[in-house]
Amino acid sequence: MSSTLSPAVPTGLTGRAALVTGGSRGIGAATALRLARDGADVAVTYVQDEAAAHAVVAEIEGFGRRGVALRCDAADAGAAADAVHRAADALGRLDVLVNNAGIGLLAPIGELTGEQVDRTLTVNVRAVFLACRAAAERLADGGRIVSVGTALTRYTGGPGSTLYGLSKSALTGLTKPLARELGPRGITVNLVQPGPVDTDLNPADGPLAEGQRAATSLGRFGTAEEVASLIAYLASAEAGFITGTELVVDGGHAA
Repeated sequence: MSSTLSPAVPTGLTGRAALVTGGSRGIGAATALRLARDGADVAVTYVQDEAAAHAVVAEIEGFGRRGVALRCDAADAGAAADAVHRAADALGRLDVLVNNAGIGLLAPIGELTGEQVDRTLTVNVRAVFLACRAAAERLADGGRIVSVGTALTRYTGGPGSTLYGLSKSALTGLTKPLARELGPRGITVNLVQPGPVDTDLNPADGPLAEGQRAATSLGRFGTAEEVASLIAYLASAEAGFITGTELVVDGGHAA
């Protein structure tokens, strides 16, 4: 019986170049290192922690890949798009954009200031849109865009999550039509929705951890590396037929 399987395709990212926004810590740092381990040259952006960003770059270079640290405050008009162009120029090309940088502000709706609303929407929505617009210009055909949202947009979040949920929900509205627009060039656009993940911003031993842990089917927090593995898969050739969709990595939180 003859096989109907397609010929094998490369599974690594050798020869590819990636930009990971917010890549100095947490999910962003884990993603940058996973992409480098899989063969990509990687640029990471940071806002304040320059030392942490350069530490990530040193680890990227430890994999024999090229690493670049770029300061970028996504709240500044034009900074997100500029980072895309700077990364493409520094690495000589751009194949993967990971929109990871974001603000996780939680507060009752009546206590949110106008400045907090503006900054959250600027960083979590406008900056991602502008980075994608710049990437549409610089990405090679067959490229990848992966944005990091939150599983909070898929079920009722707790009190205080209105602004954060609103800003991250916008990424769904961006992902689907952009996948249609860039599809003819073989560029895929996907959204990863993490559940509770052990990071500096949401530690597994923090004051809000127990309720999140109990709500998962697995009874634990995820790791940044587990989210990074999904992002790396979406960035690979193996995921070439996956686009315009949301993939949840939440330990069964929304099951």
